Amino acid sequence: MANPWTGKGNPYTRQELRDRLQSVIDQKKAIIAAGAGTGISAKFIEKGGADLIIIYNSGRFRMSGHGSTAGLMAYGDANAVAMEIGEFEVLPVVEEIPVICGVHGSDPRRRIWHHLLKVKEMGFSGINNFPTHCIVDGQFRQVLEETGMGFDKEVEMIRIANKMDLFSVVYVAKPEEAIQMAEAGADAIIVHVGTTVGGSIGVTGATCSMEDAIERTNQIIASVKKIKPETIFLTHGGPINTPEDVNIILEKTKAHGFVGASSLERMGVEKSLTDLTKEFKKLKIYV
Repeated sequence: MANPWTGKGNPYTRQELRDRLQSVIDQKKAIIAAGAGTGISAKFIEKGGADLIIIYNSGRFRMSGHGSTAGLMAYGDANAVAMEIGEFEVLPVVEEIPVICGVHGSDPRRRIWHHLLKVKEMGFSGINNFPTHCIVDGQFRQVLEETGMGFDKEVEMIRIANKMDLFSVVYVAKPEEAIQMAEAGADAIIVHVGTTVGGSIGVTGATCSMEDAIERTNQIIASVKKIKPETIFLTHGGPINTPEDVNIILEKTKAHGFVGASSLERMGVEKSLTDLTKEFKKLKIYV
């Protein structure tokens, strides 16, 4: 759909976005969604042919040279950062690709329905639950749940988005979380298996094996297919980093594609800038 004011693509209705992604699946191609923390990232991710751009507040930290986990910490207003990246950097430069806004649904300072109205008005085509508490565990997760800042707030956000006819692509880490999100109306579910490995600030020990990632992905997909078989399933994180890694998990699961943030945006910058600088440093002078 062309925006009636600009003639360009964004925003898309929920059904238009579902149809776009289904057409990719029908062609037996993998859906590729990419995180963009800057306008230049978004511009060239689109040129590369990605199907979705997702704006995370973590993108700002990632592109500042810090770990993506900074997006879960109290280093800024996650919802304000994502909106700012969208308004001033990404939405002005993308031409046609749908853009999704990361929303911190458990922010107790916001009426989440009001924030979602602003997200829709800004021109985003959908939402994602990031920062997400599904990747927090242990005592801290229990404290969040018991003090009104738990995962159930993210589920409620998806219920509201469903009423607003906003497309939703959501992170989950467990089958029970996936079922909650599917019942709330999520259009696409991302199986989050942990912080991405590799690169200058990727994790090493704090991750799972590829075998574990495959098993968890299959469990989550199977649990949702029983109640909502039309759901789109994507993979993310942990040992799933390179195109070769993604191919392995797509071969061994029923996932429809992959979400790359560090894997695309950060890794691309790290390698290309390093290699290009090395080429420049090979030059000699002729005086």
